[in-house]
Order: sequence, then structure tokens, then C-alpha cells
Amino acid sequence: MLPLTGIKVVEVGQNLAGPYGAEILGMLGAEVVKIERPEGDDARGWGPPFHAGIATSFHAVNRNKRSVVVDLKDKVARDWLVEFIGTRDILVQNMRPGSLEGFGLGAEVLRARYPQLIYCSLHAFGATGPLALKPGYEPIVQAFAGMFSVNGMAEAPPARVGMQVLDLGTGVWAALGCLAALQLRARTGQGCVVDTSLFETGLGWMAQHFAGFNESGRQPPRHRTGNPKLIVFQAFDTADGEIVVAAANDRLFVKFCDVLGHPEWGADPRFRTNADRIAHREILLPLLEQAMRTKDSEAWTLALETAGIPCSPIHDMAAVKAHPQTAALGIMQPMPGYGLEGIALPVSFDGTRPPVIQGAPKLGEGNADFGAPGKAEA
Repeated sequence: MLPLTGIKVVEVGQNLAGPYGAEILGMLGAEVVKIERPEGDDARGWGPPFHAGIATSFHAVNRNKRSVVVDLKDKVARDWLVEFIGTRDILVQNMRPGSLEGFGLGAEVLRARYPQLIYCSLHAFGATGPLALKPGYEPIVQAFAGMFSVNGMAEAPPARVGMQVLDLGTGVWAALGCLAALQLRARTGQGCVVDTSLFETGLGWMAQHFAGFNESGRQPPRHRTGNPKLIVFQAFDTADGEIVVAAANDRLFVKFCDVLGHPEWGADPRFRTNADRIAHREILLPLLEQAMRTKDSEAWTLALETAGIPCSPIHDMAAVKAHPQTAALGIMQPMPGYGLEGIALPVSFDGTRPPVIQGAPKLGEGNADFGAPGKAEA
């Protein structure tokens, strides 16, 4: 039995953040019903690539769900949805700010009617403040939260983080908030409102940078790889490619210098502590870079791993998928009903990963099963 077996969730979501949060709950065993407009979630068309006529990004965040079509402009359908929400434990929504309130589906109204309901909202900029009603997508909020400013090469323009880290991260916070709210309800019998946002997620990811900025007043420098607070913690060119080396403490730095054939660097007072290495980075890094170019990546990887120094080649997607570690984890699973694989939930219980039970639902496939007005797509 999965941890959330018996919990019932209704998702009034679109795009990525809300659907991913609800998918996590579904992967953990909850019954998730996804409410969609008659034309469906916009993300169904976010391709190419497509699989079975559905964008692969939609497949990735809508597994273990049923789809019910509800036209919120139709009073009969809207009244059905209000009654249906009363049978659910959790509502997850990330619709445009103010839109559900306009249909009488806001948190205040529904929580007054259903005190046991956990009402979880995912916003762009937050539930309060001057930007509470401002819509936003991943790149907008990455830029706003300062993430661009610390990403990319020092000599190049600021860059976006290449994954949907705010959408998916906010989905994780939403699921975590819902789990905490379930614990609270178990003690009090009362639901609550859970709020999170892409902006808050971005600020959370930037916590270390802001801690340093609040102390020093200085903007953190950008690095192609590496870390402004640690040396050695970056990629190096070798004779035939690049590898990342993380000799992230003084002991590992000494070992790294030994592997490079320069034990004198590990004993040099200029490089003895991390603070020393940061202060003398303009001297140290060229020495390390020159030494790393003398052998190929395979030779360095073997030598570094033998010495117990964390390192890795820079993999592309194909290399990650083909690696035996990925296979050993069993995290890449088929989506039932489709000839497509996806990444399962990144957590296990007693050594077992929650399975992908159902692929992304067809639009409206659950209308008849749940007694909703309307019908499934052909």
C-alpha cells in the first residue's frame, strides 16, 4: 500500500507547477482527478515532440490521474464541481490569479463550506503583496528572483537555468505543504490553506547567495561551473574533454594535488585553507587547469576515484539514460498505455519506488465515472 492510499485530490491546474504537485500526490497513492477546460490543459499542445498526439512534457507531469472536463462557464457543470470538491481531501490549483474566485471557487468560499478541505494554491509571485495578481511563467520569475544574475559564464550575459526548476520545485513545495496539512488535519480535524509560488521557490534556491549578499553587499560572481565560495569545485578541460572535480575540503584538496603530481601545492600556505584558495584563485586555478590538460578524461577519472575524490564526466541525455546507475535505481519507468518512458518519483519506501500506475489521461476520460456533465474526447 502506498503512503497516500485513500486520500482524494482534485487538481484544477494547468501547465507544469500545479500538475506536477498533484502528480506527486498521485504517485504517492492518492486518487487524483484533473479538472480540465473543454479544450484541455494548454500543456497538451506544448510540443513537439508529441507522443500519441500529446506533448511529452504533458505526459511527464500528468501520470496517475483521471481527467474530467468541466466548463466553468456552465452553471450546471460548475455546481457539480463544487459538490465534487466536497468529497475530496485536497484541492490543488494554479489557475490565473483571481480566476477561480470569479467562479465562486476561491479558498475563502470553499473552506467555509468544507472546513476539512486542504486548499493548495500555486502562484507566480505569492499570495500577498503588490504582485499577488501578476501572472508569470518560469523564465519571467527566474529573472525576477535574481537567478539569471548568478547563472552563466562570467564573460557572457546572464543565463536562464536550463530546466523548469521553479515550476517543478514549486510543485514539490505544494506537495510537501499538502502532506504537512494532512498531518495538521489529523490532529485538529480542520483543513487549511496552503500557498506557495514560483518566486518563493526561486528565493529558496537562492538562500545561500542571499546569505552571502546580506553580509557582504556584493553580487555573487557567475561561473560556467564552479562555486564562488569553494575551490576546487568545477569543471576542468582534459586532453580530450571535460570532467567536474569536487575536492571540496582541505583534505581532498591535498589529495587532489597529490594525484596531479604536485604535492607542493597542497602544502603551499597560499592554498592551505579554502579561504586561502579563494584569495589566491587567480594564481591557483591556472596551475590546476594546466595540469589537468596533460591526461585524458578517462585517466583522470580513474585516478581521482581511486584517491576518493568526487568527480564526474559531463554527461549528455543519452549517457545518463544508458548508465547502469540509472538502470539500477529503476527510476525510468514506462507509462502504462503508451510506448513512452519517463522519470518516476525520486523517493522510495522500504526500498520500493512508487510505480507509475497510469499514463497521462485522455481529455475527459473520467467524466462518466465521476458523474460529471460532458463527455470524453473521441
